[in-house]
Amino acid sequence: MRQVDDVIRKSLHSEVMLINQVAEYIINSGGKRLRPMLVLLSAGLFGKIQPQHHQLAAVVEFIHTATLLHDDVVDESSKRRGQSTANAVFGNAASVLVGDFVYSRAFQMMVSVQNMRVMEVLSDATNVIAEGEVLQLLNIHNADITDQAYLQVIHYKTAKLFEAATKLGAIISNANTQDEAALTAYGMHLGTAFQLIDDVLDLSGDTEDIGKNLGDDLAEGKPTLPLLYAMHHSTPEESKLIRNAIEQGGLENLTQVIEIVKNSGALTHVKALARTESAICCARIAHFPDSNFKRALITLAEFAVQRNF
Repeated sequence: MRQVDDVIRKSLHSEVMLINQVAEYIINSGGKRLRPMLVLLSAGLFGKIQPQHHQLAAVVEFIHTATLLHDDVVDESSKRRGQSTANAVFGNAASVLVGDFVYSRAFQMMVSVQNMRVMEVLSDATNVIAEGEVLQLLNIHNADITDQAYLQVIHYKTAKLFEAATKLGAIISNANTQDEAALTAYGMHLGTAFQLIDDVLDLSGDTEDIGKNLGDDLAEGKPTLPLLYAMHHSTPEESKLIRNAIEQGGLENLTQVIEIVKNSGALTHVKALARTESAICCARIAHFPDSNFKRALITLAEFAVQRNF
């Protein structure tokens, strides 16, 4: 991962000073680096990790970073990972344009790997992620979204890049069809578990731990799974309060909403769904020989549902 960070730093260099300033800010803003880590761990199942793996891991992180830069502008977010967002520091215009630079640099780097399947996976993933962002936008303030429709947003917006990361690790290592499919499924289910726990933490986490303000999703009118479950498993009065919170946005009734969500069993329900996704992850890679890489992937699946940040 240190080598991946070196690739990230070198690849984001530009003759344009503002790009360097914003890039340096986001590089140093923390983050778990889960997606690039998945590229390396998946590749490690098949043998030695090579420089091209570091390159692809950096590409995956760039795609993720670009989406965050754009997301924070769309969501008007002021805090991420415990510090001010790039748009709060440098302005919306700079964030959007540097996000475009990071996207385009990612595509320059993926071309340099000279593998058509790699380009196919990454270009498809980027397109699906964009569709997920638009789907989420369409569902803002929509209290009538179904669980299935919400899960589709998760699969597009979050899980797709996890899936691409693990799939790339297999492809670049010339894995067979069965192993590639297993790692692709691992990534998709891990990304789903990860987002479900994010939804839980948005309504139950500690601001210091999660690095953002509690109730951010609710403030933006995003109908997350805990809110939907609570709305369908509470009294009519409580359901109406949650519906109004989603449809109107804002945090006027945040304390009441959180209390209703907790009392409804929504957090327990969504955590159980996340644990199921995590268990599927581990089952899909069970056939691989024991190794540090396999154990790390299993640990990562467990971490996704046990974390508090």
